[in-house]
Amino acid sequence: MAEAWCLASIRESVLSHEEAVAFVGDPGCGAIATFLGVTRDNFEGKAVSKLSYEAYVPMAEQEMRKLCEAAKAKWGVSKVAILHRIGDVPIGGASVIIAVSAPHRREALDACAFLIDDLKANVPIWKKESYDDGGDQWKQNNEFSHGGPREASVPSPRKE
Repeated sequence: MAEAWCLASIRESVLSHEEAVAFVGDPGCGAIATFLGVTRDNFEGKAVSKLSYEAYVPMAEQEMRKLCEAAKAKWGVSKVAILHRIGDVPIGGASVIIAVSAPHRREALDACAFLIDDLKANVPIWKKESYDDGGDQWKQNNEFSHGGPREASVPSPRKE
């Protein structure tokens, strides 16, 4: 779901970095920070063939919108896009894209770091790794198991 300044969306389709950057574009901002989380081909010495994600979409998108609001309140960002994929994500495919625009780079970068950390810790999205040997395993994010960084885990914004 999108508001004029917040796009929080869970999709089964391929995610677009260009869409996220275009959404957050703002002529009054001098910075756009992005994060792309992609499927790697290994984890702890095991060959990974794909990741699969499931989510309780209504609750997950609601929590993602709360993250947008928290970033706006703390760093004064202009626009935020949080896109997350569900279903199977092949090696090299994007699972999550975050884009943030702000007047200055520090606010955009800090907000982007907060958003991915808090998303992994607190949004109800579950990941399963499938391995080349035919096995698979549901994964728990380390951030989630530690109660997550609900408070921003980055320094307070400073003006340039």
